[in-house]
Amino acid sequence: MSKVKIINGNEAAALGAKISRVQVVAAYPITPQSKIPETLVKYVDSGEMKAEFIRVESEHSAMTVCISASTVGARVFTATAANGLAYMHEQLHWAAGARLPIVMALANRGLGAPWTIFNDMQDSISQRDTGWMQVYCRDNQEIIDSIIMGYKITEQLHVPMMVCFDGFVLSHTVMPVEIPDQDQVDAFLPPYVPHLQVDGPEPININPVMLADPRVNAEGVDCPSYMGFRLRLQETLESAGDVILKVGQEFGEIFGRDYGCLLWEYRTDGADIILLSMGSLANEASLAVDQLRDKGYKAGVVALRVFRPFPAEPLRAALSDAKHVVIFDKNISYGNEGATCTETKAALFEGDERPVITNYIVGLGGKNVSFADLEAATLKALKRKGQMNGPHWLGVAV
Repeated sequence: MSKVKIINGNEAAALGAKISRVQVVAAYPITPQSKIPETLVKYVDSGEMKAEFIRVESEHSAMTVCISASTVGARVFTATAANGLAYMHEQLHWAAGARLPIVMALANRGLGAPWTIFNDMQDSISQRDTGWMQVYCRDNQEIIDSIIMGYKITEQLHVPMMVCFDGFVLSHTVMPVEIPDQDQVDAFLPPYVPHLQVDGPEPININPVMLADPRVNAEGVDCPSYMGFRLRLQETLESAGDVILKVGQEFGEIFGRDYGCLLWEYRTDGADIILLSMGSLANEASLAVDQLRDKGYKAGVVALRVFRPFPAEPLRAALSDAKHVVIFDKNISYGNEGATCTETKAALFEGDERPVITNYIVGLGGKNVSFADLEAATLKALKRKGQMNGPHWLGVAV
């Protein structure tokens, strides 16, 4: 039977790895995720978790260990943040290109320089093109659930996943979390059956140098080119939404929390003003919408649960009645705008509806963002009737 514990987001992530029966953990400590490997070490040392914890000297090495262990058939886990994720960059491409089902917990934190230990989403957004799926959590319950579901999703698609959650805002904040029963998790998530065979009667050569055109192997079988491998990865990610939805629905049937969605909606019925965000900021946006509704505005919230693959079609449907979309980004694509804004515009370009879009850059480096801030920013955008070119920075003091 499941039980409820009062735990922080890091502990939720560690528990998610433990009850997913991860076999190999490799992680390097970096604030604000250091508690995750510390907790997992305790589980392994006590015998509570039957796994190998590999102590490494860097985040690059941590991902290298995960790649190696996953290649030979182990279920693996790691965690990082900020510059640690940036240090993994080369190996992130390798993990995705090798089609490995790695799940990584990412406690979002701003990138240096200058240094900050506090939250924004610049770290994960800067890695959005590495071929990894990205899920963003609103609370600690979603962290543990997303990690469990992550293994079922990645092991079907053979594509790695980042489970992202706001550093300190969630990683160090305690809240009630329902811990799924181990027997139910085992029924939901069977042991990992590797899709690669590097030993045995039919071993394969993993990731050799590829040529620009397909070639015939010794058995006369056409083998794809480098570009062919890239196409296969793209096609898998394009179809990943269906698997994410199916796994989320199955999880809901077993555990009572339905994740059969790629985005979350709040009070969107009849709404012509939509506040769009990701992660825990969606909770503040929901409070802002309650205030706006009390003042007579037909406002609602759409929060992206999955950012990669980008849920363009569901997003178009969710925004189909919107006249004004106010997008709050905890990141900036320097020289352009927030990444969520750019992706949303691209999604809407394929549809018939073109609402007015206002983009705010918020919360960088842990700058507090309250529901009152979001409400005031929305009212300002409505008053200007879309005449706010470029991204606008909320709450910044130069």
